[in-house]
This record gives sequence, C-alpha cells and structure tokens, in this order.
Amino acid sequence: MRPFSTRTGRPSPAERVRSILSAAHSMNVVTDGLHQEVHLLDGTGPMGRIHLHDPSEDCPAGRTARIPVRLEFTDIAPTPVRQRLRARVTLTGVLSAPYTSDTTTSTCMEFCQALLEDADGRTFVGLDELEAVEPDPMAGCEAAMLTHLVDGHAALVPLLLRLVRPRPERDLVRALPLALDRYGITLRLEHRPGHQDVRLPFPTPVTDIDQAGPRIHALLAAARRSSHTDHLLT
Repeated sequence: MRPFSTRTGRPSPAERVRSILSAAHSMNVVTDGLHQEVHLLDGTGPMGRIHLHDPSEDCPAGRTARIPVRLEFTDIAPTPVRQRLRARVTLTGVLSAPYTSDTTTSTCMEFCQALLEDADGRTFVGLDELEAVEPDPMAGCEAAMLTHLVDGHAALVPLLLRLVRPRPERDLVRALPLALDRYGITLRLEHRPGHQDVRLPFPTPVTDIDQAGPRIHALLAAARRSSHTDHLLT
C-alpha cells in the first residue's frame, strides 16, 4: 500500500543522513573486497572517528596510504513493526592514514558521496549539504522514547490514531510508532495485506530535546479534543 501523503515538515535527506550517522552504533566497512563490521562502543558515533574532507583539501595526514572505502549504515526501527529497515546510508571515499587532532584520534576520509536509500527512493547527498545541517536533536534518544511509548504507555498509540486523516481502514490489525524526529511522530498502520505510514506533525519543530515531552503531550491533547468534537458531531 502507498503511504499517506502529507504536507507536514519532515527532515531533509541531509538531515536524515546526519541523524543516522550520529545515532549509529556500528557500521560495515568495505575495502579491498573485505567486509568488516565495526562496533562503535564509545558513544561518539562514526563521525567521532572519521574526519570527512573535500577531495580538493589536503588531509592532515597527507595523501599517503590512500584506500578506497565504503561505509555502510542501516537505520532500523526500534519498535517491532513490519519491515523494520527504515533506511540505508552509504558513504564512499578514500581513506588516508590516521591522524590526531587535539585529543581525538580519527581517520581522514576523502569524501566522494553519501547515498540515502529509504521509502522515498535513492538520494545522493554532498559534503556541503551534510556540513550545512545538524543531526536531529531527537536522534540520540529516539529509540528509548519510542520503546518507552510502546512498553509503558501502549494505550496512547490508539489515542494518537484519532488524529489520522483519512481515518484508518476497518481492517487495521495494529498501529505502532515507527519514527520520531523534530517535526513529529510517524505511525505505521498495519493491515492484513500491507501497511501505511502516517506522520503526525508537532505544532512547531523541536529545537531542543527538552521540548520533546511537551510536543508529544500537545499531540495527545489534540487527539482528546478531536475525539470530543467527533462525539458532539454524531
């Protein structure tokens, strides 16, 4: 089934890539025909270990030991929805020798391109686009917030369904939160023959993580008002 069409704000492809990179706990490194999964356990994310630079700029380590490389990341929904893969991000470029900047040791990578693959298709993102945006403020806590909603407040999800227009079809099997970003929350509506995704926008985008709770409560309040209005009209 096709997803609902909405006119609400949503992250740009560059924001999606930056957010996926900032929240990644592992990546698959492909170079010289070898595949290796690298787990990033220090909480810095891949960009804490990889310095991206334009091919026209010299790497601090110079241009020795240049190795073509592909870095692969997967974005998996933290909730048990159907088809949990939300997106793939692939960075391609050339690795140089490690270098140390201040107290951080990282690897210099001559950036070629970033490829985002998601439900909207394939989008190429340039380095200038990545450098012009910040990761979504929700990226680091999205998984914890969505699992908390499902595990601790499952009754609130049917409440949010009252905001869905057009109304969910009668053959709806279940609804689960799929994603959370600064613009709103996305629900996956699962039917027997397939599923639909619908975005519920926040009144205004989140600029700081402390605003997330009030924005979600605003959606719930709107859902309760919607239910009351529908009751008066029947």
